[in-house]
Amino acid sequence: MAALGAIDAFLAAASRACCSPLAIFLQIQGCCICLFLAIGWSFAAHVRGGVIKRLKHNIDGGNSFGFICDDINELEHSAQVNLPRVSVVMPLKGFGEHNLQNWRSQITSLYGGPLEFLFVVESINDPAYPAVSMLISEFKDSVDAKIVIAGLSTTCSQKIHNQLVGVEKMHKDSKYVLFLDDDVRLHPGTIGALTSEMEKNPKIFIQTGYPLDLPSGSLGSYCIYEYHMPCSMGFATGGKTFFLWGGCMMMHAEDFRKDSYGVVTGLRDGGYSDDMTLAAIAGAHKKLIFSPPVAVFPHPLASDLTFPRYWNYLRKQTFVLESYIDNVNWMMNRALFSSHIYLSWSFVVPYFMALIHVATAIRGPYSNFPIREIVPSHGLSLLGCLAVCTLVELLAMWNLTKVEVHLCNMLSPEGPRVSLRSYNWGLVLLAMLVDNFLYPISAMRSHFSQTINWSGIRYHLKRGKVNRIERLNEKGSKYSDLGGKHLYGRWPGQMNGSFLRSLSKSLQQWNQFKKDS
Repeated sequence: MAALGAIDAFLAAASRACCSPLAIFLQIQGCCICLFLAIGWSFAAHVRGGVIKRLKHNIDGGNSFGFICDDINELEHSAQVNLPRVSVVMPLKGFGEHNLQNWRSQITSLYGGPLEFLFVVESINDPAYPAVSMLISEFKDSVDAKIVIAGLSTTCSQKIHNQLVGVEKMHKDSKYVLFLDDDVRLHPGTIGALTSEMEKNPKIFIQTGYPLDLPSGSLGSYCIYEYHMPCSMGFATGGKTFFLWGGCMMMHAEDFRKDSYGVVTGLRDGGYSDDMTLAAIAGAHKKLIFSPPVAVFPHPLASDLTFPRYWNYLRKQTFVLESYIDNVNWMMNRALFSSHIYLSWSFVVPYFMALIHVATAIRGPYSNFPIREIVPSHGLSLLGCLAVCTLVELLAMWNLTKVEVHLCNMLSPEGPRVSLRSYNWGLVLLAMLVDNFLYPISAMRSHFSQTINWSGIRYHLKRGKVNRIERLNEKGSKYSDLGGKHLYGRWPGQMNGSFLRSLSKSLQQWNQFKKDS
């Protein structure tokens, strides 16, 4: 009885505190954040939905290749022969369960112009090397693809180093360079759509896109999906944007040859994040970043994505705000750092207060404290408001995901089908709370540590730039965060029979898709 009395006393005090003017403000603020996200996702769904309507209109008009181009006359030889040359640079690290399928989608593009693919690895000991070699040998008669050995980075992140080496090796006549991460699953018409926009508007500095995460079922995978979803509204503008995703970036090749606006030096001399660095350069020189509405890509997450790997991924995402190229970029990153921390915990706090209201309401009839007098006045009303706003937010997130799933299936009619049925919306809600609670903790740790482990390499920053690199090799994690890629060893199949079976399964699935098409 004494224990129940102590609990009742705590609930009474907590309930009063949760009905104070400040607490009421925080709970109303949390409801506003939910509604703001819902509005943003609804707008993004409207933009993506416009593409679906256009594709259906093309198909109804007799253009069965509407997923490649709006005007079927663009597929005529006279139009295709004039398309510019594009070099696709893919910095690789490790090999995972979805890589083979992703690489196939990249090199089997239906772009009609001259096209080359540069797979860039740091050494032949990378597990990706034999897998890519096998893939290239399979398509050697139909695809211009090669492997480039970049060596070890010394002044920037390994990814940026691989990108810059790839640019150095690209064809001298390439007009555009497209950077792709190995976890991007392209649509057949993606390269053509990006190139078309660049041709129509030469003022575009960078074109980009964004992934649609396909959670594997673990809480960590849903946390990553939830982390990306608020950012997705910034990429679904239908055109101009201030956001940039390093997984897909098309730029003018000449900007790298001439080091225009300092793109090469900015990346090479201490660069940690490719997209944040290039976005800062674009902002400093008032250059246009463009995100076409068709640039949304299925992003399957590893089936064994554990919570510690999600945490390390979150650490990498918060760590990018510690890198900068100038004072203006530093101030922008500090503003993002502060606002994101404030909004994350402002989103989570009302749910903790809601738990107090629920516990108070349940315990109220059996307590000697005046709990029943406190809850009905404000607590349950605020709880109901938060519940409604949360439901509206989840419906908007569900609708955007549904639209993007439908769009991805239309843009890749012969590819693996993406389904909304695999999403667990209970886990989505839990992931929203977990991710927003952990983000400020991760951001603060990144700020005070100034160091991060990225795929077995530890980077140390000083004044916003990489100044020291430690290679952990086998001492670090053997798997990447999102794709669960094997980072060390000559070929995972030699180390683990289950991994070879995974590779064989990927090949069988791809062959089955070709038979069914």
